[in-house]
Amino acid sequence: MLFNAANNLTLARVAVVPVLVVMLSFPGRLMCLAAMLLFIVAAITDIFDGYIARRFNLVTTMGKFLDPLADKLLVASVLVMLAGQGFIPAWVAVVIICREIAVTGLRAVAADMGVIIAADAFGKLKTVLQAVALCPLILHYSWYGLDPAPFGMVLLYVALVLTVGSGVNYFFNFHGVMVKGDR
Repeated sequence: MLFNAANNLTLARVAVVPVLVVMLSFPGRLMCLAAMLLFIVAAITDIFDGYIARRFNLVTTMGKFLDPLADKLLVASVLVMLAGQGFIPAWVAVVIICREIAVTGLRAVAADMGVIIAADAFGKLKTVLQAVALCPLILHYSWYGLDPAPFGMVLLYVALVLTVGSGVNYFFNFHGVMVKGDR
């Protein structure tokens, strides 16, 4: 079944992307708070769509394709909006987005060769850390005398290192599989 509960959650995450872009286009204190809360809800759906798909045997080809795409769209859209408004360095957004495109391309090439490159622990941790880092950056106004942005930037730089490292890991693993001929 193409439109099952798991895929519908993933599609909802994709549908949130333009809403977040609009919300982040009007950055006021309350709008940023609302955008962060919506981002958190969308990010949490990533946990539940996979759980539902596996638990109730609702894994589909569309879901396997759409789930990582939804994650990338969600994170990339927020990175672009924050970089465009000067809240994060543009180069950080570019590096993260380029890594995502490169790994997605690698997976497509591997799939065409009959090799499945599943998400590894580093890739999953990278996704979580990116989402956690983006929350205080979305909420970049001072709240009760505390500015969440410096904490978010520290987390974002850690996420950047993990993002690049996990990308390199995917390429090395793929190269190892190709050298061994284990297709």
